Amino acid sequence: MILFNKPYQVLSCFTDPEGRSTLSDYIHCPNVYAAGRLDYDSEGLLLLTDDGALQHRLSNPRFKLEKTYWVQVEGCPTDDALNKLRAGILLKDGMTRPARVNSMIEPRFPERHPPIRTRPNSPTQWLEIKITEGRNRQVRRMTAAIGFPTLRLIRYAIGQWTLDNIAPGESRVEQVFLPTSPKNKAPRKSTALSRRKNAAKPAKLSQK
Repeated sequence: MILFNKPYQVLSCFTDPEGRSTLSDYIHCPNVYAAGRLDYDSEGLLLLTDDGALQHRLSNPRFKLEKTYWVQVEGCPTDDALNKLRAGILLKDGMTRPARVNSMIEPRFPERHPPIRTRPNSPTQWLEIKITEGRNRQVRRMTAAIGFPTLRLIRYAIGQWTLDNIAPGESRVEQVFLPTSPKNKAPRKSTALSRRKNAAKPAKLSQK
């Protein structure tokens, strides 16, 4: 599996008829596909694999794989506002699951290019938001629903995998072992990507 730190304004696919930057500008391993999506105007962790079963387990909401986002919002949300996200908030496509939300200091992450647009004398706040869903532009819609629009969004983690030691535009390969039924003697290893010489220590995909 490939862990990729997607830069701002890069599509989570390999081709684009409009000529925008895509994964093909950074990922040169054939026959891999993104497990899930990350919006063009968002940054951070994207997982790619050549294994269909692994892709399904990573991207299917049924497995409730937690995703961690670092979110810079316009304004300074109160605890009452954040509690609405923690309890679940009504969006146009229904109620969200309860999220884990906390204020955080500004993360040590490279500046975005181009930088965010801020209004003079308007404060901003960073939040850590953890969700187990994957609706379209969900985090942005959640912060807008409580009155604090998202200015910058970085996905820091998906389950046990994080951006640690991966610079924007860079990637790392890891081995992944899929959980198996009791009838099987050993976990099934993900395919070709996991056999690269520069693969990191194998990790088991936990079930929640």
